[in-house]
Amino acid sequence: MRSLPILIVLIAGTAFAQPAPQRIPPPDSDDYCHSLIARVAAAPVNGNADVVRDLASEGETLCANGQSRRGIAKLRRALRIALIHHG
Repeated sequence: MRSLPILIVLIAGTAFAQPAPQRIPPPDSDDYCHSLIARVAAAPVNGNADVVRDLASEGETLCANGQSRRGIAKLRRALRIALIHHG
């Protein structure tokens, strides 16, 4: 049973070596608004670029004016349209 302590050390070592999970901002926060704004800006848009741009702009304005939930809804819609029409 000499290998049992080594096995425990190996298992414990892999548990501590795991990367920390990425922090996801709460879905009604300013951080989440900013993360969506960045995602929309980075999304490839082929069709409906005007619609995506307008929705993103409205969403960004709503978020900036403290209406995070409404802004997030607009930003999610913009991202969904950008991604659906791209692929």
